[in-house]
Amino acid sequence: MTTSRPLGPLTRRELFTLPRRQGGEEAGHWVRVHRQAMACRFEIMLAEEDAAHVAAARQALDEADRIEDALSVFRESSEVMRVNREGAVGPVAVSQTLFTLLRRCQGLHADVEGAFDPTSTPLSRTWGFLARAGRLPGAEDIAAALSLVGLDKVELNPEERTVRFPLSGMSLNFGGIGKGYALDRMVERLRARGVPRALLSAGGSSVLAFGGGPGFRVNVRSPLTTAVIARLRIQEAALGTSGAGEQYFETGGRRYGHVLDPRTGWPVSGVLSASAAAPSAADADALSTAFLVGGPGLAERYCAAHPGTLAVLVLEAEPARPLLFGGCEGLRLEEP
Repeated sequence: MTTSRPLGPLTRRELFTLPRRQGGEEAGHWVRVHRQAMACRFEIMLAEEDAAHVAAARQALDEADRIEDALSVFRESSEVMRVNREGAVGPVAVSQTLFTLLRRCQGLHADVEGAFDPTSTPLSRTWGFLARAGRLPGAEDIAAALSLVGLDKVELNPEERTVRFPLSGMSLNFGGIGKGYALDRMVERLRARGVPRALLSAGGSSVLAFGGGPGFRVNVRSPLTTAVIARLRIQEAALGTSGAGEQYFETGGRRYGHVLDPRTGWPVSGVLSASAAAPSAADADALSTAFLVGGPGLAERYCAAHPGTLAVLVLEAEPARPLLFGGCEGLRLEEP
């Protein structure tokens, strides 16, 4: 039996249920190694038979700290903040890590028709969400913010490995891909240390599994009910989920959420949550945001053009009937 509840502030953690090894093929115990980084809990889960790899797991978690040092917009010393301060003055030389991530983001930005955009901070500021004081801006304010948004405007020079903003006021924020990117890097370190399999998670919004065996079970839930809308068995894949309702305000009888469409400048509506499965956690994170913004049409087009991607969308109109598109090797859909 499912129980409905009114739409209220939701956390991404509510949209995932990670496995608890109790009975059946998952009998036994998990060894969980975790750390706080990037404003969330990073966790590496090992089967009890792999407990000898705890030290490797702890070292892999160092990658989350390193990525946060480079990408955080809350640390003035981070590489991204240096680019945000100096990018409109002239080309800024950056590390190979940041340059590669930017190139990857530009490719994703193009493939999802602009629905994923790490330059959308001016919009969040205009709507008051950066200060957690939401407000309804005027049309001129939205237009001014939109003029500073567009990852395709950012100039990347691969020969000099530099980044430049064409307009003062542009900035980068990798909140929509950073956690997944950190998970990808952590898995590289685990594999290099000979860890045979593991399930990694970041804040309940991103998971990544690798290794053989029957895989790891992850349940995806609807924000409006307690029902499991999708049960996934992950062996070699990543899953990212983005949800509406984590921050919002109401005015004039209308609700405005903090997830903004970087193409229109307005809050998205119609989709409660979007999950994306892909080979990499960075891609899954970015695609879940894009599908939340672009809705079923974008999800269907992208999955048709990119085999190996699965999308699960929960719509406001029918929260108990998720829409599924595509498929992902390394991930099996089970009956809820």
